[in-house]
Amino acid sequence: MLSVKYDVFGSLENNCYLITDTATGKSALVDCTEDSLKMMSFIENSNLEYILLTHGHYDHIGGVKAVKEKTGAKVVISAEDEKMLSSSRHSLAAFCGGVQNNTDADIIISDGDVINLGESEIKVLATPGHTKGGVCYICDGKIFCGDTLFQCSCGRTDFPGGSVSEMLLSLKKIASLDGDLTVYPGHESFSTLDFERKNNPYMNR
Repeated sequence: MLSVKYDVFGSLENNCYLITDTATGKSALVDCTEDSLKMMSFIENSNLEYILLTHGHYDHIGGVKAVKEKTGAKVVISAEDEKMLSSSRHSLAAFCGGVQNNTDADIIISDGDVINLGESEIKVLATPGHTKGGVCYICDGKIFCGDTLFQCSCGRTDFPGGSVSEMLLSLKKIASLDGDLTVYPGHESFSTLDFERKNNPYMNR
């Protein structure tokens, strides 16, 4: 079983999630907006094994370098978005006044990969559209979807690497998943997959 703790960080009000395998106490941080006392307090003394990045935009990776150095957690990102960890141009930090603290990935993931967190298995679902390498993480009836799926909406596709056609395909891919997953987005309110299947205009195109 997986427990979820969350808080909101940064000027863009990013949702960051600390997910913990309740059987072993091993944890992972889903996205890492900033290097701050608030972030370290959020992580507290958790046994942090991974920093799971849904994509590489600056507002999702700003604290990765510091948290990695302080905790020894392994940084997980897709091959397509890996370059954003070390390029303010690719992460968009250079264009948006964001913070870029260059760092390296430890684990490169692709569609269908499984990350073992204690006794929990976290499945990787490739969902390009917002970025080329956007991914969702699925485990224990939950989907952490970054900036792919929002409540009754979806992520922007007008940034470099974005694609309307890829976003719509990714949303169809999410809609086809089994069960009524709890949706944990990168910004804004939580939702459920059944609600989005019925009400999200982008998912129903």
